[in-house]
Amino acid sequence: MSHAPRLSAAPWRKQRGLSLVELMVGITVGLFVVAAAATLVANQLSDNRRLLLETQMQQDLRATMDIMTRQLRRAGALTTPLAQAGLASPAGVGGAPNAYAAVTPTAAADSLASFRFILNAAEQGPYGFKLEGNAIKTLLAGGGWQELTDSSTLKITALTFLPRNQTLPNTGVPTDPAPGAFLPCSKPCADGTTNCWPRLLVRNFRLTITAQAKSDPTVQRSISSEIRLRNDWLDFTDAANPALVCPL
Repeated sequence: MSHAPRLSAAPWRKQRGLSLVELMVGITVGLFVVAAAATLVANQLSDNRRLLLETQMQQDLRATMDIMTRQLRRAGALTTPLAQAGLASPAGVGGAPNAYAAVTPTAAADSLASFRFILNAAEQGPYGFKLEGNAIKTLLAGGGWQELTDSSTLKITALTFLPRNQTLPNTGVPTDPAPGAFLPCSKPCADGTTNCWPRLLVRNFRLTITAQAKSDPTVQRSISSEIRLRNDWLDFTDAANPALVCPL
């Protein structure tokens, strides 16, 4: 009696899972993906931090510029009685100069500005602004110099007050004024000319502030403003009567 041949042992099952090489390749690819994602997140955080610094700097500079502009525009402001006393009257009184009118700088650019005005009976100046120790400082009447900007977050690298004054002409005669002439007086000078008449000085300043972030020197900003002083300055030029507006 014959028997069918016996089959050999069952064949090995197919291999399941990853080989060591495949595992290493997968880990490498995953590391590249993680590194790219981490770089993207780091760049986003850096850009966001820079944007916040730029926004904060811009706000601080604008606030500082607004304070300085409002203060400078008030230079020479008087009380109503003092202002009226300085005007020439029909009775022939020549008026008086404004003791609070002077503002520096007057010609060349400078990082220090000083001026006065009457705020109230107790506060009449002097006032001013200057750059010191990478901070803008303001001079308060009786309070000394105090920091206007925060030196712990903002580093001021430049502060410039550039006078841009314009002197209006005083040529001509009252009956036939030249175009654009400023003719405050009706009586000629002793020499028959108008050389002793006061000159109206229209005062303008170009204020520029340059700064950088304290925590990141690469974040820099500059802001400028044209400031027109509200109180024009009468420059008294009569040598014989230096305290009078017009010749008597």
